[in-house]
Amino acid sequence: MHRNLPQNKEALLKSYTTRLKEDVKSMLENFEEIIKLAKGENDSQLNRMTQIEQDTYEMQVRAANIVRAGESLMKLVSDIKQYLILNDFPSVNEAITQNSKLFRTKQQECDQKLMSLRDDIAADLYDLEDEYFTSIYK
Repeated sequence: MHRNLPQNKEALLKSYTTRLKEDVKSMLENFEEIIKLAKGENDSQLNRMTQIEQDTYEMQVRAANIVRAGESLMKLVSDIKQYLILNDFPSVNEAITQNSKLFRTKQQECDQKLMSLRDDIAADLYDLEDEYFTSIYK
């Protein structure tokens, strides 16, 4: 399956797969049983009203089991997302590298603009000093 993964990561992925299969199987089995109960093909010795109450209760329990399995699947998705976010070092490193390149480019642009501004100010200051020192009004 994933031979290049460390043992604990492989065990974790296997547990995720097991949880997924169990929850989907639970949802399917409970849904099938609810459908069977809805058809009302039970031949039993119970009173009709008693049978209806029993079927209703069983449907509620099975519906609750479906909801529980659905919540478990949502928790599984959350766990997988968290695992991916915390352990996906190549993509994190790539994002850091891209941001670093972007900021270096911005830094170089700012440095160039500051150098140009410094040169312009120096030239203007030279002109102003020349004008001041050659002025008859000082």
